[in-house]
Amino acid sequence: MRTQSPRNANATVLTHGKLAGSWASSDAARAIMRLNRSRDTRPELALRRAVFARGLRYRVAYEPLKGVRRSADIAFTKVKVAVFLDGCFWRGCPTHYTTPKANAEFWAKKVKGNQARDRETDALFADAGWVVIRVWEHEDVMETVDRIIETVTERRALMANSY
Repeated sequence: MRTQSPRNANATVLTHGKLAGSWASSDAARAIMRLNRSRDTRPELALRRAVFARGLRYRVAYEPLKGVRRSADIAFTKVKVAVFLDGCFWRGCPTHYTTPKANAEFWAKKVKGNQARDRETDALFADAGWVVIRVWEHEDVMETVDRIIETVTERRALMANSY
């Protein structure tokens, strides 16, 4: 028997509570995945705090390209530097990612799609004159901040010399 979902009148729910056609292998998996944040994650907050503490100011979740729904986690708009903090699970980190046993085919396809989109994003940003810095969530925060500062400083010098 099917009933209407109380949260979404358009979603049909099976009697055992799982949405029809859901990607989740179980209701518990769906509940856990729905709790994942798209921004303001612990690694992202730690990186932003460290960058701020070193004196740099930035935009958060900034979409620099008109008509393209891609946002940088941290953006230095004047010098066109975009920082993306990639989660090991969602982006298929070569060090930490393992395909889940449940729904393995779905997750392998999902991660490959994320990686392809990331490559496309890097190319779109580069074509628009942006420098992209990609960081894995497990990387040392202070080493990452040093990389960011070095890149921002180089871009400032480059832009100052071009005027």
